[in-house]
Formats: sequence, C-alpha cells, structure tokens
Amino acid sequence: MCYDLDSMRKLYPYLKGYLTESILAPSFKLLEALMDLLVPLVVAHIINNGIGMNDQNVIIRSFIFLIVLAVLGMLFSFTAQFFAAKASVGFASGLRQSLFDHIQSLSYSELDELGTDTLITRMTSDINQLQTGLNLSLRLLLRSPFIVFGAMIMAFTIDVRLAIIFAVTIPLLSLVVFAIMLKSIPLFEKVQIALDRLLGMTREDLTGVRVIRAFCKEEDEIRQFDELSEDLTMMNRKVGRLSALMNPLTYVIVNMATVLLIYCGAIRVGNGLLSQGDVVALYNYMAQIIIELIKLASLIITINRSLACGRRVSSLFEISSRMKYQNDHVEEKDDRCAVVFDHVSFAYNGSGAEAISDVDFRVDKGQTVGIIGGTGCGKSTIIGLIPRFYDCSKGTVYVNGTDVREYPKKQLIGKIGIVPQKAVLFEGTIRDNLLWGNEDATEEEMNKALEDAQAAEIIAQKEDGLGSLVEQGGRNFSGGQRQRLTIARALVRRPEILIMDDSASALDFATDYRLRKAISGFKDMTVFIVSQRTSSIRDADLILVMDDGKIVGQGRHEQLLKDCAVYQEIYYSQFPEERKNNTEVFACE
Repeated sequence: MCYDLDSMRKLYPYLKGYLTESILAPSFKLLEALMDLLVPLVVAHIINNGIGMNDQNVIIRSFIFLIVLAVLGMLFSFTAQFFAAKASVGFASGLRQSLFDHIQSLSYSELDELGTDTLITRMTSDINQLQTGLNLSLRLLLRSPFIVFGAMIMAFTIDVRLAIIFAVTIPLLSLVVFAIMLKSIPLFEKVQIALDRLLGMTREDLTGVRVIRAFCKEEDEIRQFDELSEDLTMMNRKVGRLSALMNPLTYVIVNMATVLLIYCGAIRVGNGLLSQGDVVALYNYMAQIIIELIKLASLIITINRSLACGRRVSSLFEISSRMKYQNDHVEEKDDRCAVVFDHVSFAYNGSGAEAISDVDFRVDKGQTVGIIGGTGCGKSTIIGLIPRFYDCSKGTVYVNGTDVREYPKKQLIGKIGIVPQKAVLFEGTIRDNLLWGNEDATEEEMNKALEDAQAAEIIAQKEDGLGSLVEQGGRNFSGGQRQRLTIARALVRRPEILIMDDSASALDFATDYRLRKAISGFKDMTVFIVSQRTSSIRDADLILVMDDGKIVGQGRHEQLLKDCAVYQEIYYSQFPEERKNNTEVFACE
C-alpha cells in the first residue's frame, strides 16, 4: 500500500498545473454535500412543525427551500464535474506525453527488455485507468466521507443516544472497506499483467495473420488466445468476487444499524423523548450513509485499479537509459578511416552468449563494405553498433577516428543514413516520409534520392506525386516499393555513412544492380551492405564473412573465394554452375 502511494507521489508533478482545478472540484462537491446534509433537517421541520401543527405556510416555505437546495446542489455538482474533468484529462495528457518522451529516450537495450506490448498497455489502458481514478477521486473521495461523518455529526445534534449507533457503524464499515482494498490492490496489478500478455498475442496474431493462415494455424492460435483470455477472465473473477464482498458486507452492517435505529427511535418516540420528524431525519441520514458507501465501494475498486496502474506507469519512469551521450560538439580527429572496430564484443541483455566476439576491421572513407553470413551470425549486430544503438561490451567502435561514445547523439546520427531490415513507412505522404531523412530537403533533392533508390517510377505512377498518401505502415505499397522508399529516405540525407541492412531483399536482381550502381556514384560516401546475396556484395571493396558471431574472412570477392570456406559455401550455393569452373581454374594454378 505504501509503495502504491509512493508511486502516485512520483506522478504528482503532472497534476501541479491543475492544482486550482484539483482544489475547486472537491470544494464544490463538499458544498453539494452540505446541501444534501441539510435536506433531512428540512424534512424533519416539515413533519414536526408543518404537518404536525397543520401549518401550510411552514410546508410551502420548506418546500421552496428544498427546491433551492436542489438547484444549488445541481449547480455545485456541474461545476465540480467541470473542474474534475479538466484536471484529470490534463493530468492524463501530460503524463502520456511525458511517458512517450521517456520511452523515446530509452536505448534499444531497455526497449528490448520491456517489450512493445507492455509499453502500449501502460501508454493506453493504464493511463486511462489513472484518468478515471483521478476524476472520481476529485469528485467523491472527500464527498463520501464528508457525508458519512457529516451525517453522524448531524445525528448527534438530534439525539446523542441514537447517534452512538452511527459512531459504532462507521468504524466497522471503514474496517471492511480498507481490508478489501488492501487485498485487492495486488490482484488488480496481476490483471494488468495478464492484459499485457493477451495484448501481446493479439498484436502478434494481427501482424502475422497471413503467416498464420498460410500454415493453417488458426485453430492453434484461437486455442492459445482462449487460454490467455480465460486466465484474464479468471483473474478478473477473483478480484471481482473480492470486490463484490464490499457491497453485501456494508449493506448488512448498515441495514442492521438501520433496524436498530428505527427500533430504538420508536421506543424514544413512544416515551416522548423524541419527535417523529427527528426519527425520520435520523433514518434519512442513515440512508445517505448507505448511498454514499455504495459510491465509496465503487470508488475504492476504481482507486485500487488506478493505484496498481500508477505503480506500473511509475516503474517505467524509474527505468533510465544506461546509454549516456555527451552534450558538447566533438571535434573529429583527422583520420582516413570512416569506421573502425577495435576487437569489439557484444552480448544482448539476458542472453548467455555473445552475439559477436572479437570483431576487428577497418573501413576507409568512401569504401563499400559487404557483410554476409548465415542467419543469426551477428551481421545486424555489427551495424547496430555503428550508430550506437547499443554499446559494445568489450573493445571500441570508432567513427571518423572518434569513439562513438564521445559523440553527442545528433552529431553521430546526423552522419549516418540507415535503411532497416524491415521497411517501415509512416502514415502521411511520400514527401513527409522523405523529410524524415532531411527536413530541409528540396523537391529536387527528394526526386534525386528517389531516382537513385530506383523509386522514381513509384512517384510517376501516382497522380499526386510526392503528395501521394502513405497508409499506416505503408500497407498500400508492395514490399519492394516500401524498401525503395526507405532507401530514398536515407539517401535524401546524403549521409557520410550509409547502412543498408538486407534492405534490397525484395528487389529483383536488375533493380538491385541499378541501385548499387547509383550508390557507387557517391564517391565520398562509406556504404555498408548487409545481404544474403553474394551478387549484392561481390563488387564491394571489403567483404566481411560472419559465422557464429566472429569474422571468419575479410577481403575482396576473389580472395575470399579462394581462402574462405564459409564464403565459398554461400557463393556456390547460389551459383552452383561456377563451382566446377572455379575448381578447374584453381587446379591449373
């Protein structure tokens, strides 16, 4: 419980801008509650002095006063709702934006550990729960106790002996409410974790729906989804049963107190110690307690869920990026090498083995480097270390003679154009996507980048040209078109270092050849090409052959074809007809 409150205190700064609204909302609710507390006294006055004495003037005046109380209560309620909504929506909006900004500041390592699904749940469901909890808390958290204790105080002003029933009932009710609250908070957090798992599978299934259908795995996925859904349902039932105890237990206590109140009140009326109107007023106060406790029970359940969600959101802010960047611009060393890996090793968090081990090579400026090897051999890991998506475990990575850890983030990333393995486009227009590479790019520069990326024909086929719409994820383009557009996005930056992570896999050989020929025209650009095709890298100035996280060969195509068994295996698997010819040539030599 203390941990949850501590988590909520960490989220308090996001409410600071709405302190006025956060004070006014419960204040107007308390004014509304005060109107409600006056009603039983007015009713008692009508019974005792109006009906009891047959005084029509008293009845009319009291009736008008009740209407005035109702109107004032309604106005106070509307005003409180306005301020509560403004504070809760503003709080949630600021928190969501701050959480999004914080997530963007995390390195790949932290994002890998957290996972996309839990981040989405905390950005949406958890913050929505916090918004609802705050809204209800501002309106009811003070109002309900105020009514409960106010009713008890008003009861003492009417009859001290009968008010003792109120004084005993309220602590018993508080004990029940807080006992259930303490038990249910951990369960609500487990519900949110189960929701994470269900969301993760849903996202995976929707993303890979074509693969699922291609392998006829619909029934297996449905069964797995049902299992996760059933787990979530069972957890919700468990916490629901516990929360559901609140209403019947409070009803039993309050109804027993009501019966006792009416019984004792009737005796005191019969003895002439109390008037009938006063008994009715006491009963109305007990009824108000019942109503407010029902509201409070519902509020406690919502607060419990909000506290659990607040802990989850707050825990994200406690995670900071282990990757620290320099703030000052770095004066680069005069070095002819564009990239140097000095005995670099790296292991992903949570993995037992190193992804790459003792990788050592040098790349001169303007060179083209090809990286090839089997699946999972560490190709993508190498290029991920150049823009410092990860920090190496051992060794040093240099860019232009400077350790990448000494660069400010913008200075380092500004030198590098990256074409990821999975082509990702964003909703908007083609122009919007190209401007990601260079926000100051002119139409001419964008068209040149499209031409170099062999994507000019895509624009030519569109009526709106660069203004053509791109749907979410680029789903209105084919795989090859998406790849060419992402290549154009990187080229429009005219980077010093271009990294292409198997980004031409969906292109035919002719288009791939024209693309490489166009890129080779940039004499001052250092190019890294990761590919499974030897045809894509055979003309590279340097080829790195990876196997099990290590470089097992480096050199030009002809040299590797003679000396590197792994490269020979890859090459001849793709060009088997050349094996015999090369064998005969080498034999002659």
